[in-house]
Amino acid sequence: MSLSPPVDGRLAVAKTFKLYLGGAFPRSESGRSYPVRDVSGRLMAHAALASRKDVRDAVSAARSAFGGWSGATAYNRGQVLYRVAEMMQARDAQFVDDVVAAEGVPRRKAGALVDAAIDRWVWYAGWTDKIASVLGSVNPVAGPLVNWSTPEPAGVVAVLAPQRSSLLGLVDLLAPVLATGCTAVVVAARERPLPAVALGEVLATSDVPGGVVNILTGDSAELAPWLAAHGEVAGIDLAGVPEEIATECERAAAGTLKRVLPRPAVEPDHSAVPSLARLRAWTETKTVWHPVGR
Repeated sequence: MSLSPPVDGRLAVAKTFKLYLGGAFPRSESGRSYPVRDVSGRLMAHAALASRKDVRDAVSAARSAFGGWSGATAYNRGQVLYRVAEMMQARDAQFVDDVVAAEGVPRRKAGALVDAAIDRWVWYAGWTDKIASVLGSVNPVAGPLVNWSTPEPAGVVAVLAPQRSSLLGLVDLLAPVLATGCTAVVVAARERPLPAVALGEVLATSDVPGGVVNILTGDSAELAPWLAAHGEVAGIDLAGVPEEIATECERAAAGTLKRVLPRPAVEPDHSAVPSLARLRAWTETKTVWHPVGR
């Protein structure tokens, strides 16, 4: 739970930080937790330490939610994601506080990072009904046939959140997963989980259906190999996985032929202008042939 200082002469309500699974906030089934400290070493809270069982529950929730989320119209998904940005804007001050504590940056810098995260969410929300037009095509063929290719969501995607960019980096990885119609299991940065926890609270109070996003806090070194090997996980982004197990995770992922975005040698600049690369990564192109009468 959080160790908040007194507010206006009274003790603040202690807050227990839990997982976000299937639209609910359960404790880890293991009952474990771990201390979260700010950059100066001050104890801020105890967060849930997720287990392998929590991983399985998160994947199950994401898989159950996939049909409804991927089957929604692209316009509807865009509106839902835009609503998330609205809710983030409404809780701007909390996100700034969390980023200051997590990353040790001045408040002005933290404010700029939060604004950038909100803008990034809006950017991807605007792409939901444009992906098919840009990544799809009508293909020229001979004979009385029409042939077209269209992108479809890959399925459940596991996201190992960046270890340094606690909010903007997480949004930069998560938003394109949802924009394509995929569902997600996120493992938050172990040392900087509070912005991810706050994002989970935003998702729970927005229009995102339960199970579309599931957020685990804990040790990515413990959880990542199980996510990589899970047969219901269609893709995994290893951005925040520890370097020493990155190769192990890639090998585990190969066992079920899932898509893998490898761990970068250097964490990228998440404030840079985004491209369509992450949207393309989580789609599968399906091609259809249809006869045309003469």
